[in-house]
Amino acid sequence: QVQLVESGGGLVQAGGSLRLSCAASRRNRYSLYDMGWFRQTPGKEREFVAAISSSGSKTSFTDSVKGRFTISTDNAKNTVYLQMSNLKVEDTAVYYCAAKPAGAYGDTYATYYTDWGQGTQVTVSS
Repeated sequence: QVQLVESGGGLVQAGGSLRLSCAASRRNRYSLYDMGWFRQTPGKEREFVAAISSSGSKTSFTDSVKGRFTISTDNAKNTVYLQMSNLKVEDTAVYYCAAKPAGAYGDTYATYYTDWGQGTQVTVSS
């Protein structure tokens, strides 16, 4: 199991940039996890945004953010980042960091992730 805490959300103008951070605290430092970012707005299903493999060698993104968002990790700091650029009003949501056992199932389904952060609000204004 891993505890996750997101930070970095806020208000930004359309076209601007924002970087989200997710600090991880694992019960077993040798446990391997794939990390993902999801987002959700009221009344809608939680949506996959991006994921990165435990090794950091593979990443994936939902089509709507490709070319605009980047996911990365800093293993020394036990932190995963979501760099968001060219933000759009449609990106407004609560963003959640999530973890699942490395290689388990697919990367894009929320139900496969076992641990979640509390969420951080991102609001993009026009």
